[in-house]
Amino acid sequence: MSWGVLLLPLPADLASIDDLPADHEPPPIGSRSSVHKALRSAVGEVDLTDPAWGELLGPTWVIELGIGDHDPVESVMLHVRGGEDDVLPVIFHVSRALGCRPFDCSTGELLADDAPAGWTAFQAFRDRAVTSAPADKP
Repeated sequence: MSWGVLLLPLPADLASIDDLPADHEPPPIGSRSSVHKALRSAVGEVDLTDPAWGELLGPTWVIELGIGDHDPVESVMLHVRGGEDDVLPVIFHVSRALGCRPFDCSTGELLADDAPAGWTAFQAFRDRAVTSAPADKP
């Protein structure tokens, strides 16, 4: 189970995804090579062996980066697993390096630097789901 955060090139002053016009189409983030270059520059330890699917390992978490096969890259999907709030600065750092805003797929809201509520809520949900799962089911 992972927490989904979608990185999109959205205006910096956008308060809510609901404020976007219905016909808004964000520009692409950039070419695949420019996205890889930005990721390596921001987080040098990112594994981009598979150009469409990166991985970043932290001390208590892992982020899988769904970059996709399209060139130019239109968005990057982060699949975040693990725990601890030290993953949040990494998410914002990667997001800024790509010129994007992080969108919390579980709440439907843009993430704010000072509001880890979506990550905290996801961890609580995950922990409840794991502890309440029957032991005889995979």
